[in-house]
Amino acid sequence: MMRPRLYQLIMVSLLGMTVTFAMAKPMPKKPAAGPVPDKAYMQKIWDGWATLNPDNTAMFYASGPHTFYDIAPLKYASWDEYQKGAKNLTANYKSAKFTVNDDAAIHPHGDLVWGTATVNEEMTTTGGKVEMGTFRWTVIWENQGGKWMIVHEHVSAPLG
Repeated sequence: MMRPRLYQLIMVSLLGMTVTFAMAKPMPKKPAAGPVPDKAYMQKIWDGWATLNPDNTAMFYASGPHTFYDIAPLKYASWDEYQKGAKNLTANYKSAKFTVNDDAAIHPHGDLVWGTATVNEEMTTTGGKVEMGTFRWTVIWENQGGKWMIVHEHVSAPLG
């Protein structure tokens, strides 16, 4: 007699959980806080990098402890580190051009926006060698006082 009662209790519990889950509404997507970055804004950031002076891109990056992954070296723990490291790398080049490709995608979610793109690069070393390639870019912006600031970035190149 105990078994049928236990079975009934389990069935009622499962039915209750099913009804609860069926009635639950999905979380609405949080609207973006004002106009969000777009492909043109992404290109503006890379035009800043093309000057080979990281000071010209500082306005796009949040200060403080944020993680930025670049092709070399592996990782920076703040914009200050990133800026210093980038100055060392760009010192080896005399010109650069970066083009954000048509696969650029923007995903707004409230005060955060994440974007992805591939970026074509053409850089000329101080010795005159032209380097060309395509790398991947993932970026996260946070709305800080009405301005979209990069709080995380990942730049990588395919192996090979």
